[in-house]
Amino acid sequence: MKKLITLLLLFAVTIGSAQNKDTKKADELYDRLAYTDAAAAYQKLLKQGKAGRYVFERLANSYYFINDNKKAETYYKRVVKGRKVKPEVVYNYAQVLKANGKLSDYNTWMDKFANMASNDSRAKEYMANPNEVSQMKDAFALFEAKNLEDINTDASEFGGLLIGKDFYFSSARNDARKKYHWDEQPFLDIYKAKQVGNTIKNANLLAGDVNSKYHEGGVAVTTDGKRMYFDRNDYLNGKFDKSAEGINQINLYYTEWVDGAWKGVFSLPFNSSEYSTGHPALSPDGNTLYFSSDMPGGNGESDLYKVAITGDGFGTPERLSNDINTEGKEVFPYVASNGDLYFSSNGLVGLGGLDGFKAEANGSGFGMPINLGNGANSEADDFAFIYNPETETGFMSSNRKGGKGMHDIYGITAVEPPCDVNMDIMVINEYTKEPVFGARLDLYDNADNRLSSKTAGANGHGTFDAECEKEHIVQAVLAGFETNAVTVEASPNGKLTRTIALRPIEAIIVDDKVNLNPILFDYNKSDIIPQAAFELDRLVGIMKKYPNMIISVESHTDTRGKADYNRKLSDARAQSTVQYVISQGIDASRISGQGFGLDRPAIDCGSNCSDEDHQTNRRSEFIIVNR
Repeated sequence: MKKLITLLLLFAVTIGSAQNKDTKKADELYDRLAYTDAAAAYQKLLKQGKAGRYVFERLANSYYFINDNKKAETYYKRVVKGRKVKPEVVYNYAQVLKANGKLSDYNTWMDKFANMASNDSRAKEYMANPNEVSQMKDAFALFEAKNLEDINTDASEFGGLLIGKDFYFSSARNDARKKYHWDEQPFLDIYKAKQVGNTIKNANLLAGDVNSKYHEGGVAVTTDGKRMYFDRNDYLNGKFDKSAEGINQINLYYTEWVDGAWKGVFSLPFNSSEYSTGHPALSPDGNTLYFSSDMPGGNGESDLYKVAITGDGFGTPERLSNDINTEGKEVFPYVASNGDLYFSSNGLVGLGGLDGFKAEANGSGFGMPINLGNGANSEADDFAFIYNPETETGFMSSNRKGGKGMHDIYGITAVEPPCDVNMDIMVINEYTKEPVFGARLDLYDNADNRLSSKTAGANGHGTFDAECEKEHIVQAVLAGFETNAVTVEASPNGKLTRTIALRPIEAIIVDDKVNLNPILFDYNKSDIIPQAAFELDRLVGIMKKYPNMIISVESHTDTRGKADYNRKLSDARAQSTVQYVISQGIDASRISGQGFGLDRPAIDCGSNCSDEDHQTNRRSEFIIVNR
């Protein structure tokens, strides 16, 4: 994640002022992004007995940035035990735990983060399916990754753009460059290799005006081969610029192919010394440039943007939607020939630090991002995905275990499921039977893993291709209607049609209650399982439609067991229900919860209760306090 900020030409960390005279030297190293040296300086303070929470947090961050997750975990653990811990520190600790394979602890601290920052999109996505990481680990691997050993070295290599037989990538192998203080590797250069048969080999430093004595990284080349976009440090014509805070940013440039060589370096008009722009990618028609930036107005640490390429220059950059961008980092965009967007994020739920995602083309934008899964992603950082949908092959970069260097380039190949089935889903109004336009359709397998998302068109239809001979669930979500779903039975190859009827949302308001199907919990637990989330989404929908509505959640158990135990269990379930609703965007002031255990049975059957009576007594009620 952040450990890639500079090495992979992401974005600079905000400088902080020194805590005191003892930490001044270490702080100066830290603020210059010299994290290896900073960690050593903070360790020296630790041995001298001059370390407090401030030093522990900076030690944790330093190790986090240089990819030493074991040590980062040690020091984050000390920081999170204190009072008034920042939510972002808790989030970082959870990510380190995940990278170290401690999924149970990861869930514990993500629960805490979600409680501290319920409106954060990362918290909302996590709460929608807290078990998503473990489910992804067990899911079918859709890609196979193979190390490109002929071009990887013991340094860092990343990227991988294939234009004809020419393969462009970035590497820190050039020992003629001075070393960068972040990771003590040489500054990055752009290289060109050749595709020979099924391998990439014969890498050489890119000739021409592109490479400098500082970092050069991501590359995009027009289809006619006459222009190359790339990113480098804010350095042009011998001038090395810094921001007001002393940070040298990353900027976007282009060069032209003239007389058989790359000549001239030209800065893009929206560059700035106060923020970074990088990771260029072109649309299939070459008329749009995509990139990553931490420019003002973004949602997170870095967001994805697009800008029109016009006949006389460039338009105004436009930020992609919040379905793509999070409070974390979105980086390394790539748009495939079919218009699908590939990118990496540490803000969306993933297996490791940075994970690869795909968002299918949807009109002038993109659909919901889907994680590329455990074949493409790992517990480490996986990024710079390039994919050809015609050949079902591509490239990605990773610092996963088993590589040759700090980061390596891998070839990826799609692993086809045995067969597939085409689903034609139609969404209608339950009462009028008319098609419903604009519903979001989510495809799930029978383990509740979301596989894909589409939007129903003007005729109410949406289609999915899914693995055959397996049961699937398609859920339809639309404001103003109850969420509904249909189970699609296991089917052989071919096409099938199913209909989802959506009921206008007022139908579930009865007197002073919102009537939902039973909210089910696992035995002796209070976690929100997918079935419960499905029902609670219906409550969220009606609360969004009626912004003044206030709900009191009352949770009850059956009459078996001890009263104190049942009261505590039901209260835990009520609070989990409340937190889930808050995580979906409902203000905390509009919902409260309380557990009553066995004190208020719906059927007072004493010791003569049937199984049906017990089931009726185990319930959650949603009382309308105010409309």
